Amino acid sequence: MKGGERMKKLLAALLLLPNIVLAQGNSAEDALGINDLREQGVNLGNNDLKGTIAKIINIILSFLGVLAVLIILLGGFKWMTSQGSTEKVDEAKKLIAEGVVGLVIIFAAYAIASFVLNQLYTATTGIEQ
Repeated sequence: MKGGERMKKLLAALLLLPNIVLAQGNSAEDALGINDLREQGVNLGNNDLKGTIAKIINIILSFLGVLAVLIILLGGFKWMTSQGSTEKVDEAKKLIAEGVVGLVIIFAAYAIASFVLNQLYTATTGIEQ
């Protein structure tokens, strides 16, 4: 029974923990401590949600594009250093093909994301871009 009582006390403490933490000096207006962050010099930005999401998507797709180009370059390097070995040439061709397919997928993802974000923006604001 001692373990069961300890478990009940632990569960009660965990359930009350968010209330205890939020009661530590933050006003009802600033329950998450946003003003404390601004006072410490953290700039949270004033950009709209669409712009922020678009920037995040562009960064991720740019990274993936660089990765796909590196795969293509690796395939080309393996082909150039294969010394006529058919196994190495086939492996290099496979790498190049995979890199090209990756680039096509990345471009398609960019087009789809751009279309969806523009449609959401138009639907929510009524302003066409």
